[in-house]
Amino acid sequence: MKEFFVLLKDGNKPSLLAAIINTVIAILKGVAFFFTGNVAMFAEMLHSFGDAANQLFVYIGSALSKKAPTKRFPNGFGRLVNLVLLFAVIIVGILAYEAIIEGWHHVIHPTESEGLWIIVGVFSLAAILEFSVLYKAGKEVLHETNTEGTGFAPIIKSFSVLSKAKPATKLVFMEDLVATSGNILALIAVFIAHYTGFLAAEGYASIIIGILMFYVVGRIFLDNARGVLGETDEQMTQHIARLVMEHEAIQDIKMLSVVKEGEFLHVEVMAEVDSTLSFAEVDDIRDHLVDLILHQPNVQDVHVSFDEDDGVMTWDTAKQNATDFKKNHPEMK
Repeated sequence: MKEFFVLLKDGNKPSLLAAIINTVIAILKGVAFFFTGNVAMFAEMLHSFGDAANQLFVYIGSALSKKAPTKRFPNGFGRLVNLVLLFAVIIVGILAYEAIIEGWHHVIHPTESEGLWIIVGVFSLAAILEFSVLYKAGKEVLHETNTEGTGFAPIIKSFSVLSKAKPATKLVFMEDLVATSGNILALIAVFIAHYTGFLAAEGYASIIIGILMFYVVGRIFLDNARGVLGETDEQMTQHIARLVMEHEAIQDIKMLSVVKEGEFLHVEVMAEVDSTLSFAEVDDIRDHLVDLILHQPNVQDVHVSFDEDDGVMTWDTAKQNATDFKKNHPEMK
């Protein structure tokens, strides 16, 4: 149990913050729904409870994934965060379905909500709080991808580099983007229903919110299904190939594998060197490459082996693309 609490200190902080804030928001929405009967409020209450549960699972999963390898699990627990996220999206999927069903019932049998300014106040406060979490998650995305930016950059720039962020941070960003949008959409629907008499607007808003939640479910499911299977990180493969080929003693790369497990990367390299090099020289080259690769972002372990140069270039793309890759990816040092 002591180890569990120690690991929690290294959990994904944006997901913990998001879980706390979404719990508070969900309770506020639940109270508002009790007094007003607003169906859009009901959908957003489900959304917030789903996000809170999701993000709590993400926080715990991201922490446990950092547990050191054991004799029983020698490859470590990196993929645990992917498994947790796959479980978490099931919860969101169920709540998304409920939001759509409830919205459809309201479209067919529209009823007028009470307490307009209670609804407006709760949705406005929720939108502000959700946006603050979204901004924090955006800053974390920029930090994890070595992207600079101030002002609104954590929101604007995050979209272009989101695929490079850690799974937990990516989920928090996407969920709170949808949550912020959902609060604004629900607020608009409330005003339309109140001032035009088109009461079904709240039901349609609930349906759209549910569809947006399903979109997050789909994106997160696909991303983490690949992670559970052990996905090759193509960008880091090119980057590490460049680092290896830049060493003057390396003639070619016979095999290079960069597999992503959760937040971590496992690297295996077989390089070709001149057969005239001594064992001591080859050992020094290995130590240098291992140290160099371990200092790259999210690399957890490295295995480097060698074979004698056969005179045939099998990894020519590494040298051909090295200059262009370095120019197009300045964040990779």
